[in-house]
Amino acid sequence: MVARTFLVRHDDSTFTVDYDTDDGFEVFQFQLFSLTSIPPDEQKIVGEDNDRIVSDDSDLAAVSEKLQLVSITSEEARKPEKQEETTSSTTGAGNFDAGTSVMSDEELARMLQAEEEALLLQQYVAGDNRAHFEEKVRPHISKVLLYEDPVRQEAARKTVPLDNLEEKALVSLAKEGNFKPSKVEEDHAFLLQLLFWFKRSFSWVNAPPCDGCGNETTAQGRGDALPSEIQYGATIVELYRCNSCSRVTRFPRYNDPLKLVETRTGRCGEWANCFTLYCRAFGYESRLVLDFTDHVWTECYSEALGRWMHLDPGEAIYDRPLLYEKGWGKKLNYVIAIAKDGVYDVTKRYTRKWNEVLSRRAITTESSVVSVLTSITKECRRNCTSQVLSILEERDNIEREALERDLRSTDDAPISLPGRQSGDKQWRIARSEFGTDSLSSSSCTVRICSDEHVTKIYNAFSSILHKFVEDSLTASKGVEVLKILRATVVDLKKLPYKKRRASLKPNSVVGTSLVHQLLPSFKELLNALSLKSERDSNGILSVCLAGDPVQTALALPVALHALDELISDLSKCDNFSKGSLSFPLLRLNRICSGAVLASGEELPFGIVVGLCTNYQRICRNLLHMS
Repeated sequence: MVARTFLVRHDDSTFTVDYDTDDGFEVFQFQLFSLTSIPPDEQKIVGEDNDRIVSDDSDLAAVSEKLQLVSITSEEARKPEKQEETTSSTTGAGNFDAGTSVMSDEELARMLQAEEEALLLQQYVAGDNRAHFEEKVRPHISKVLLYEDPVRQEAARKTVPLDNLEEKALVSLAKEGNFKPSKVEEDHAFLLQLLFWFKRSFSWVNAPPCDGCGNETTAQGRGDALPSEIQYGATIVELYRCNSCSRVTRFPRYNDPLKLVETRTGRCGEWANCFTLYCRAFGYESRLVLDFTDHVWTECYSEALGRWMHLDPGEAIYDRPLLYEKGWGKKLNYVIAIAKDGVYDVTKRYTRKWNEVLSRRAITTESSVVSVLTSITKECRRNCTSQVLSILEERDNIEREALERDLRSTDDAPISLPGRQSGDKQWRIARSEFGTDSLSSSSCTVRICSDEHVTKIYNAFSSILHKFVEDSLTASKGVEVLKILRATVVDLKKLPYKKRRASLKPNSVVGTSLVHQLLPSFKELLNALSLKSERDSNGILSVCLAGDPVQTALALPVALHALDELISDLSKCDNFSKGSLSFPLLRLNRICSGAVLASGEELPFGIVVGLCTNYQRICRNLLHMS
């Protein structure tokens, strides 16, 4: 352990930061985040003595104790006249995308020099294997054309819990305060929920369980494919022998996504193949992305971002194209995107070490790569109208410019990305893709968290508790009333979000008359949940939607959490009276609004970090107030 003390200047303040070098640079960034509220991804740290930009542990060790911290966002805002030089904006991106910082003139000159030298060297090392390159790409054209089949698309759509994913997508937007999203924003959010759902519903296969007894198996090589397997594109069949009963289990590597919708198992090839079908089934412009170093994933065109977005279904990670080079440690060479309207060399999107990648692109020359891909693309587009061709060519030009711009970007320098998560640990280590075995919080995005509904829900319980005291209810009977409310909330959560209606069901302890008596005290809670009560001709009470169903979907989990807390605390009250209301029966420890590091459902550590940093900010404000 080596401890250092840094003096970090930010705006008009100077902070003293004690840093343990064993913790790593990322921890240092979060220390600065807690002091300045500048997220790690937006920090620019400079050594004041030599103007050296600090981006990793080695930089931190080499600079003096005096540092300056600048927010990238604030720095760009102060330089509007240079925005075209330092940032790249996107079309229709809304709040989804930010500008891209580019490297300095010196860094750019060094990169171009290295690229020129790599291209010169490639002339001597690249083979004359144009045909071999084409053989690796062309077979995938017929695969992506299967995604256009209406029968396959319908089979995929039938397996998706559409209402559930729509609800999650709208709630994810509502959590950011966007209750009236555009169609483009809804589509983007739904695509992410489709990715998360697919991750949960598809199964990774290291070695299949025994068909007979379900125990573990051991690989025994390959076997001949049966006609029923060949029918769905399984030219490769792996054989596994059971470790218990010695039965041989077959694992056909199906290539037809229709069969994969049924089996829902496989490795990255099956995952990406099937997921790309799902994307096309819901109307997203999609590509199957082939990495020659043995991986496959998906790209979708996001209208919200105005560009192509990387999605890896096996990892449930999106829009992190440097995942493979920076997280997994892959030595990339060719990354080819394949769609119904053409094939594209997108390698530059997935690397910041283009000169190194060039040295590994040894199958054929760069001119041959361009020639092969152009020829295949023309074949794919031969039946397109002139209007469609014009749109595709314009998009191609925009993408080429973006790929070149990405190479010069420095935005992702401080981002720490995880190693491979899918697959057996030893298999990942053998492939040198293990990296860090956990997801890093800095791979989470910073978003605005809007949850004023939390306060409304928690406050609404006050009138219910006062009614309990006013009517002299015992604590045990109050608990039973709350359990009836809880059961109703649970029933509502199980229903489609646009059709929620459930009964308030009395029990043996709390009769119908008492529920009716207490009903006025429920009104504030029902309003906070965008619900209302109704009584039918038989006197049966039910609760149904009163407003925006998304508001209800957003609020129900909070109400359930609050009810669980209240039931637990009230159960511990021996003598429930007016005096009891002066004690916090509900623990008001929910964060309300602010900026948090979050990533939907997939990186809980990032959410925890976000909550912790918000908590630190609140504590800091309280100290200033005192």
